[in-house]
Amino acid sequence: MTDETHPWLVVGLGNPGKEYAGNRHNVGFMVADLLAARLGGKFGRHRRAVAEVTEGRLGFGGPKLVLAKPLTYMNLSGGPVAALAQFFKVPPGQVIAVHDELDIGYGQLRAKCGGGEGGHNGLRSMSKSLGTKDYLRVRFGIGRPPGRQDPADYVLSDFSSAERKELEFLVDRAADVVEAIVTRGLEWTQNAYHSS
Repeated sequence: MTDETHPWLVVGLGNPGKEYAGNRHNVGFMVADLLAARLGGKFGRHRRAVAEVTEGRLGFGGPKLVLAKPLTYMNLSGGPVAALAQFFKVPPGQVIAVHDELDIGYGQLRAKCGGGEGGHNGLRSMSKSLGTKDYLRVRFGIGRPPGRQDPADYVLSDFSSAERKELEFLVDRAADVVEAIVTRGLEWTQNAYHSS
């Protein structure tokens, strides 16, 4: 059950810096950037957390969103997320992490609450810093690396030219999933988006 007196904290996971901007690991930043554009917001450095933050409302008088991009590098994302959750008084059930996911095929989107981190260091850091795994996740499928490529190298490489043809549409759809969780709830979102 959501608490309308508190905002939602939507965290796009990624690495700061131009050299990482097009990486598979940075798809969370891409979704956060699109959500910020939809809200008409601009990211700025937060005074209490090592993160870029913007705030806005979904629709006229709708739920308040705090969008965040941690600037600590992926493996240390939890510290800024916990600081922002504390600053804005956001309960874990209203924290949404948007992240790349090796375990589902490219372009598939899955929404869930809690569960394991699947080897994702950004999620592991968040769970540790928040003291719980019971926050929401929007998992953006990037698929497994081809051949014997190391998964660590794969996530830190850019999307392929074939993948980039669909990327804009998929990032848009992932932003829709985030908005649906906030406005319609997790179960509705799963029913609407998991069939594809």
